[in-house]
Amino acid sequence: VQLQASGGGLVQAGDSLRLSCVVSGRTASSYSIGWFRRAPGQEPEFVGGFLWSIDSTYYTASVNGRFTISRDNAKSTVYLQMTNLNPEDTGVYYCAADQRLWVPQRPQDYTYWGQGTLVTVSS
Repeated sequence: VQLQASGGGLVQAGDSLRLSCVVSGRTASSYSIGWFRRAPGQEPEFVGGFLWSIDSTYYTASVNGRFTISRDNAKSTVYLQMTNLNPEDTGVYYCAADQRLWVPQRPQDYTYWGQGTLVTVSS
């Protein structure tokens, strides 16, 4: 399985940004997809996840209501729509995948990782 994340950039506080994660190599619908971010000097933090088989999404508390995960089956792509961004959202965002019946929140539970895309939110 290969994952390709894109869509990062430099934005101002309050702006929106949409990240994309293209999943290729296997049937995307059999995977759990997780979005993580890594702030400078920090460990990767679970942001949200998507269980493709039942079309369910999960979010960490700090982004709930601001971030939305969606998918396009035809494009095997999962999106992370981020709104009302603040400087604490700054980091490298990664999408990850694993064959699970739930959405893990620990990085070590994911086998496949994309290369990351940098999101910088200025105040």
